[in-house]
Amino acid sequence: MITYEWLYILAGSFFAVWSLLSLRDRANTKRLGNAGFWGLLAASFLFGSHLPDFGNGLLVLAMVGIAGAGGLGRSNPETTSLEERFNFSALLGNKLFLPALIVPVTAVAGTLLYNYTPLGDTGLFEERRETLILFGVGVVFALAAAMVWLKAPVMAPAEEGRRLLDSIGWAAILPQMLAALGAVFALAGVGDVIGSLAGQIIPDGSVLLTVIVFALGMALFTMIMGNAFAAFPVMAAAIGIPLLVEGYGGNPAVIGAVGMLAGFCGTLMTPMAANFNIVPAALLELKDQNGVIKQQIGTAIPLWVCNVAIIYVAGFLLWN
Repeated sequence: MITYEWLYILAGSFFAVWSLLSLRDRANTKRLGNAGFWGLLAASFLFGSHLPDFGNGLLVLAMVGIAGAGGLGRSNPETTSLEERFNFSALLGNKLFLPALIVPVTAVAGTLLYNYTPLGDTGLFEERRETLILFGVGVVFALAAAMVWLKAPVMAPAEEGRRLLDSIGWAAILPQMLAALGAVFALAGVGDVIGSLAGQIIPDGSVLLTVIVFALGMALFTMIMGNAFAAFPVMAAAIGIPLLVEGYGGNPAVIGAVGMLAGFCGTLMTPMAANFNIVPAALLELKDQNGVIKQQIGTAIPLWVCNVAIIYVAGFLLWN
């Protein structure tokens, strides 16, 4: 059986390769910091499920220490030249994006085939992890297809990946850290406190107002913590499950899915989502560090209003 653990091994292997390549890169004055940071992250993927919580915590603290001390630096490995990239762009145009489409196609088509054909009876994939596993399979297929099609050197994916990863730096793992923070907040009872306050403010029977508070809380908590995955455990425990689902009998699938989308609206408007909003501004060398956010606000607010309407109509009016 192919389990979720296989994805961790796949990701950990890539980070381990980047760590070794960083260690060998004598042109980078911060090669030891890069090697240590990505090596520790590789260890967390490869061995994290076999370590106690305290051991995983030490790995995280060590990574934070390296990043906080300014130990990470950009690398400039020998990959394709700027001229070669322009030539590929002129020759292939938007066809260069075709390998990337293999990933979602594999995940979606593979999941449907597995769940609605006799393949599902084989027990090939861990139950309820099929889509995530097939997503990883799609990444491998896309990489293989790109290598064959473009006839790239064997080490091109590793070196290009390292170049991009070093350009992003510690912000590359910010979503993981913030998602973990959301789980910590939920275990600490933050959701219960917010739910108690919401119960005192929202009048009994006011479904629409409860939906608005839930969606607004998702957006605001996402803006504070930088990630909707971090906000969801808190708001689901506070309002989503006790009030909208159990109290008013709302559709849990709609409330969960569209509630996350309300959180993503907050992602578009916060510098805390550094990997989405600050890193692109840095890579594009924009004069205004918040330039990406300013362009997204005009989309985020109307989209949030649409989310409220969808949750209310599909989650309650059409559900009941």
